[in-house]
Amino acid sequence: MLLNRREMCSLFPAAFLPIVDGVAASATQDVDPDQAGVTQEAALPSATFPFDDLPVRVSNSAQIRHILKGKLATGESLEAHETTLPPGAAPHPPHHHVHSEMWLIREGTVELTINGASHVLGPGSLGFVRSNEEHGIKNVGTAPATYFVVAVGPGAGA
Repeated sequence: MLLNRREMCSLFPAAFLPIVDGVAASATQDVDPDQAGVTQEAALPSATFPFDDLPVRVSNSAQIRHILKGKLATGESLEAHETTLPPGAAPHPPHHHVHSEMWLIREGTVELTINGASHVLGPGSLGFVRSNEEHGIKNVGTAPATYFVVAVGPGAGA
């Protein structure tokens, strides 16, 4: 099944629903945050993040805009940022970690390598790597590539 960018983005809220008894809870279902080990006060607050307000940091030729980092009321660590890579650049060598990550490609063409298998992704595409799988990303296009990263789980954003 192919999804366009709008349909793909409409699925994002479901990705962050809490799991209760092995089933995703509905957005209106109450989940006791104390059961998850994070109080409502310690959880990330509802907020907006205007793009022009996000400071830019440069690391290994990548421009990075940090968006948010913290814990959800359900206990998971969450981190999101946007990265822009020049042609031929990679933010770091392939690696693995405990948290899962997904990339939403906004502009350009990237190669996402997962456990040695390469996948070329363009605008509107999404890549996902689960916990502890080796992965890396590189701009394989002729123009800058910009993508959003959402990391969920232990150590996200560390």
